[in-house]
Amino acid sequence: MNSLFLTLCILLSFSVFGQDLEGAWKLTHQNGNAVKDREFIKIYQDGYFAYGAKELGSNKFLHTGGGEFSLEGNRYTESPDFYTADPEQVGTTQRYTLDFTDGKMVISGEIKGEEKIEIWERISSAKDDLTRNWVITGRKRDDKISEMTPGARRTVKILSGGRFQWIAFNSETKEFSGTGGGTYEAKDGKYTENITFFSRDDSRVGAKLEFEYEVIDGKWHHSGMSSTGNPIYEIWSPYEEAYKPKK
Repeated sequence: MNSLFLTLCILLSFSVFGQDLEGAWKLTHQNGNAVKDREFIKIYQDGYFAYGAKELGSNKFLHTGGGEFSLEGNRYTESPDFYTADPEQVGTTQRYTLDFTDGKMVISGEIKGEEKIEIWERISSAKDDLTRNWVITGRKRDDKISEMTPGARRTVKILSGGRFQWIAFNSETKEFSGTGGGTYEAKDGKYTENITFFSRDDSRVGAKLEFEYEVIDGKWHHSGMSSTGNPIYEIWSPYEEAYKPKK
């Protein structure tokens, strides 16, 4: 009897704590209230997360946040690199409890003396050629490639679960420059973005952008027309290779 009970406990532990966060999630409840008039989409990939929030109906951008995360058992931590709702949290470590219930993720904890309980529902965990957390490290102009040196000021682009989000920020000064995101498809060298939120111009929501892409030596070469209609050629590197300390 004791052996059977122990086996069941082990299986339950794997089902609760062994789940993978990578992919895209949608916030459904916050502090016991259903989220109806706003949309929060959160993406996890390669030890990094980012979320974007907007008003439904008006598409007004609300706020964004993201950075590194860790999950050990049900102990979940976030270390924000950017957080427009409360920039003072940048550079700190926030600790939570994370549980899975009926396929949903429940994050709970106390921040600045206030209880926080969120329920997130997985949108997708689909992967493709570009599923990764990327950072821009080069641009081509007039057939010349200009390389960028990794630093506190950076532009990150995270793709997972059929969702993307880019963010430009400075983690030292806590300055935020902009963000945008939505759904995407990457197939046969064609990369398509459908914008669902954009901090700089709400009217861009609904736009569809098409690009060419190729992964060369592990780097994402991305070319086409930007959201402003200007030609671009960008080179993106895996975040952990460009920014994480060498061991």
